[in-house]
Amino acid sequence: MGLVQAVAGAVGGVLADQWKDFYTIPESLPATAAVFAAAPQGTNAGRGSNTHGSSNIISNGSKIVVPEGYGLLLMQDGKLTGFVAEPGGYEWRSDDVNSKSLYAGDGLIASLVSQSWERFKFGGQPGAQQAAYFVSLKELPDNRFGTQSEIYWDDAFLNTQVGAVTRGAYTLKIVDPILFVKNFLPAAYLQPGKVFDFTDIDNAAATQLFNEVVGSLAPAFSLYSNDTARGNRITKLQQDALGFARSLSEAVEVGYQWTSDRGLAIVKTAIVSIEYDANTRELLKTVQRADALAGARGNSNLQASVAQGMQSAGEHGGAAGLVGLGMASGMAGGLGSLQQPAAPAAPAADDPVAKLKKAKEMLDLGLITQADYDAAKAKALGL
Repeated sequence: MGLVQAVAGAVGGVLADQWKDFYTIPESLPATAAVFAAAPQGTNAGRGSNTHGSSNIISNGSKIVVPEGYGLLLMQDGKLTGFVAEPGGYEWRSDDVNSKSLYAGDGLIASLVSQSWERFKFGGQPGAQQAAYFVSLKELPDNRFGTQSEIYWDDAFLNTQVGAVTRGAYTLKIVDPILFVKNFLPAAYLQPGKVFDFTDIDNAAATQLFNEVVGSLAPAFSLYSNDTARGNRITKLQQDALGFARSLSEAVEVGYQWTSDRGLAIVKTAIVSIEYDANTRELLKTVQRADALAGARGNSNLQASVAQGMQSAGEHGGAAGLVGLGMASGMAGGLGSLQQPAAPAAPAADDPVAKLKKAKEMLDLGLITQADYDAAKAKALGL
């Protein structure tokens, strides 16, 4: 009985697999889907009879449409055999006997007899596995990160260690699909109907990536805030999505080799919030105040504060208040010390010896007469 079933299964499967297939993107695909199997379109608007073909066999002559923003990976018996990165329609061709089709011009014997015999040896099912998978080449959004407690890093501008709780999101891109599938994608997702999604909370591989990003946040903040090209200002971080993405991507690469080992890269980030710890908040207030009072603006503000103090002392303490303020000012160097430095005093007049020396040089050069020299000498000596 098993023999009859095997023969019936083998012949029935061979006949069903003679049809050419049409493969495309599955329906209802999430925007964050990264890798998924190409789906055969058996019917369209109620038309089509190709509904009983083998799930792991692609007939020769079948067409696969690659949309914009996606790559196509081809596999034969678990091995990568090809990759297409350009959009368009492609025709499947394989030397495997299970792929041969009458409609592709492969001949009667190879398409029916040989194929039926091969399948009979495997109990009526194909003895091969062929598959096509789409890989997203777009930026994949909504990859979120966040810390439950403060992370700490050394900040060159503040010249101390700072801490913060932060959360945000980043876009991820598969920059090397072959490396990603070979080195990182779990085999469970290389099945029909399976979708690898980085944002899926039940995806253990995606959870690992999340943990690695969180572990790289402190080094990324340090790389960003200690970059002299950015003025060492962590306060610029929330307005610089690309700049911090480069720092985060570099930190992840150093720690976990995302690009070189897995074919992944962080493209952009969005910092939703940064909540500094109490010490850092107080330090930032001090720095902000110092920045606001730097230079001429600070001098003007200080003079205005002193003037306001003098007015208040006069209003509330009368002459005694003004005297007290004057004494305090004198102890601190006087009110003049609160102003911009005065212009240097004019140099003292030349002494008589210098004048006579200059007049003698002019006499020797013939610039003045002996009478002129005598008159200048008398004037310098007060004669």
